[in-house]
Amino acid sequence: MGREAQCTCVWNGAKSKVKALLEPPELILRGEMRRKVPFAKMKLVRADGSWVRFTFEGEAVALELGDGMAAKWVEALLKPPPTLAKKLGITPETTVRMIGPIDDSALKCALAEAKVVSGRKGDLILARVDTPVDLHAVLKTSADQLKAGVPIWFIYRKGPGHPLNENQVRETALATGIVDTKIAAVSAEFSALRFVKRRS
Repeated sequence: MGREAQCTCVWNGAKSKVKALLEPPELILRGEMRRKVPFAKMKLVRADGSWVRFTFEGEAVALELGDGMAAKWVEALLKPPPTLAKKLGITPETTVRMIGPIDDSALKCALAEAKVVSGRKGDLILARVDTPVDLHAVLKTSADQLKAGVPIWFIYRKGPGHPLNENQVRETALATGIVDTKIAAVSAEFSALRFVKRRS
């Protein structure tokens, strides 16, 4: 999870009490005003004393966070986002066991950073699943590696209307004794949930 703060927001002169959340790649405002602002579309981001100031689509926005906080938030807003490989834990030393199709360009790029992509063994498992049947099959074929502590990412389609969703992935996997530790956006089309062996 990112940073969050209860604060005053001044948006084009209109003042509101909001809960501001930094959830890369966007700033989310909830409360008296509800907005989502992609980091990539913020301009002139700066700390001004206790305020974070920026412009978004030509409108001036300011959040009053406090002296120490404003500078830290600006640093987080301006920091380049982590690559997908980094989010998934893929390094040039990682052997990845890939299960299922590599049918997403962002996933393909992330796998290109691995030492080896294997169909059998790995330090990390990535599983592209579309249906509950796919999910059960992966859990069955990976059972020994999961028991040995190898982490697994289940990559599934985002949004409604698909045969498999985040809740189904979580419930099915938790029932096998592994526990989810992270969620990551893979691309506009796919999301991923990471699971590891439950500590006894």
